[in-house]
Amino acid sequence: MNDKYAAQVEPEFAQLLKAANKSKLPELHTLAPDAARKQYAAGVALIAGNSPDMASVNDFRIETPETILPARLYRPHSAPPEATALLVYFHGGGWSFGSIDTHDHICRRLAIALDGLVLSIGYRLAPENKFPAAVEDAINAATWASDNARMLGADPAKLFLGGDSAGGNLAAVAAIAACDADGPPVAGQLLFYPATDMTMRFASHTAFGDDYRLTRPLMLWSALNYLRDGRDVTNPRASPLLATSYAGLPPAIIITAGFDPLRDEGEAYANTLRKAGNDVDYKCYPGAVHGFIGMTGVSQTAEECLAFAGRALRAAAYRSSEISE
Repeated sequence: MNDKYAAQVEPEFAQLLKAANKSKLPELHTLAPDAARKQYAAGVALIAGNSPDMASVNDFRIETPETILPARLYRPHSAPPEATALLVYFHGGGWSFGSIDTHDHICRRLAIALDGLVLSIGYRLAPENKFPAAVEDAINAATWASDNARMLGADPAKLFLGGDSAGGNLAAVAAIAACDADGPPVAGQLLFYPATDMTMRFASHTAFGDDYRLTRPLMLWSALNYLRDGRDVTNPRASPLLATSYAGLPPAIIITAGFDPLRDEGEAYANTLRKAGNDVDYKCYPGAVHGFIGMTGVSQTAEECLAFAGRALRAAAYRSSEISE
């Protein structure tokens, strides 16, 4: 870890970074996709911690025009039996790894904090499925959730889209598509350190592109897996920060980490949405690193962040004043 920043990284994250740097495990970007997925899942299991109990957890499949998507619905004990909020969640993993299972502990905590339902979506992964396959899956899943909200026990007027990293990218793109009449009405979006600009032009990419978990080689590997060619880099459905219009987008909760290559583009997206007249709640956790919300087994900050995010969604859903630091 760069000594210039080491003292500012929260201790639990610093310990994880040091352990990772000393590990003899190969870097994810040097592995074949299946091997990278297995190693990533094994790493998540070490830091995820416990999985909070739910009233129900149901696995099923969603049929879309392009494919059949795995999905998992979480209902916490605190959720009302009907007309509750519904968060459609897209996991992170550079569009190449990650799954419903690797983000199970995150979705459970969000459901509890929301007092509502969370629907986790297993979209098609790259490189087997190139852009825009994951985007199509995100838009189709959001539409399905809206159409079937009442059957799930949710209120379609309280439909939210969320995700982390690559999943935050998909949620942002699906929210824009919804406003472009390609998707359903969306009440809000929850974006954890979203990838919003595939050009990787921001200063945080250089400042934190080594030794801070999400490295520049891994980002390049993910982009090469996901995109068909260089022209996709500036496609707004790959880089939502390059969209031509942001008018009338649903309210956004955008959360970034201080030691994350994606920090600056997440903040830039928040500022862009705000300048276009949208309601934005932006929060940066200054001592955190990329992927920190998944570290609930070792980090109180991760727990606090998920609780904050869920409360913010709940406040948006029920027009309450519950949101607090």
